[in-house]
Amino acid sequence: MTTRHSSNHALAAPQLRDTQGAFDSVAADYDGERGNNALIQDMRHEMWRWLDRTFAPGSRLIDLGCGTGLDAVRMARLGHQVTAIDWSGEMARRTQARAAHEQLSGRVQALGLGAHELEQLAGSGVYDGAYSNLGPLNCVPDPAAVAAHCARLLKADGALVCTVIGRICPWEVAHYALRRRWGRLAVRYARGFVPVAMNGHTIWTRYYTPREFYRPFREHFALTHFRGLCVFAPPPYLTWVRERHARLYERLARLDRRAGGWPLLRGLGDHFLMVMRRR
Repeated sequence: MTTRHSSNHALAAPQLRDTQGAFDSVAADYDGERGNNALIQDMRHEMWRWLDRTFAPGSRLIDLGCGTGLDAVRMARLGHQVTAIDWSGEMARRTQARAAHEQLSGRVQALGLGAHELEQLAGSGVYDGAYSNLGPLNCVPDPAAVAAHCARLLKADGALVCTVIGRICPWEVAHYALRRRWGRLAVRYARGFVPVAMNGHTIWTRYYTPREFYRPFREHFALTHFRGLCVFAPPPYLTWVRERHARLYERLARLDRRAGGWPLLRGLGDHFLMVMRRR
């Protein structure tokens, strides 16, 4: 992977198309090891726990970056109405097919629409909440625009719940420092967008601390909770830890759930989870 940085915080149209093409290319098998291995499933279940405690039954929700629809269909199965969007048209089609397979097409509407295109969703104050899982918001060109459109679309006191790829991951620091891969170690600390290779394509990604991520949202949203994910437990690309040391992994995962929201620790981790309420 190269560590070529973008010259500023903006993304040009070719870079957005790079990201779109990368996810289109993996949509067919993204439910497997690439996009939903055992460690990602654990992170997903932690997100579900927070979605269930945040959204009342029968809520009308937006899924920002739905991927293959695992979250959207699960929420629909619980009785929510979900508008699921993804910049990758192939991912959106996978979501709609999954909903149809589970006879939930009436509760899931999947659209090939990026989170940076929310102006194309009509209405004002028509959704009870929105969520984004496992990093789609790391790829949006202008988080402030996403915040403004979410505020327009959500009802008063509507919630926005997201998991975002973080800047400071202790496991990653140790992993790449031990291998002396200093260029790879520096990627998360870039201030602009950086290219991340996947399946012969490029995903343009920007990494955040919780404070950095919340800054463009604070005009429209009040922060009610945030916590680190994979602070003690290994990040999703270190599946060997779970496979070879299952008992140790379970202890670390329990420690994550217990202590990930503590001050100082909540700013760490492979991802962080954030809950905001519309002002």
